[in-house]
Amino acid sequence: MNDKIAAGIIDKIKAHARPGIGEITTSTELTDLGIHSLELTEIIFDIEDEYGIEIEMNTVDAWSNLSNVGDIVEAVRGLVQQRA
Repeated sequence: MNDKIAAGIIDKIKAHARPGIGEITTSTELTDLGIHSLELTEIIFDIEDEYGIEIEMNTVDAWSNLSNVGDIVEAVRGLVQQRA
């Protein structure tokens, strides 16, 4: 994968996903990952630390606004570009 942001986010998600989930791509639905709200919060904190951004949403908003891994990637990409 040539997209460093997507690859980094997928790696962080893999660390929290249900064991045996298989390949995670940008089209993987968040509901298929077996990630609960506490794990999603940890993933968000990891992403904020890695990219020096602040994601302003609580986990309820995160689950309702993000449906797949690609949605997370695009949200982070937008915040990184705003910071630049």
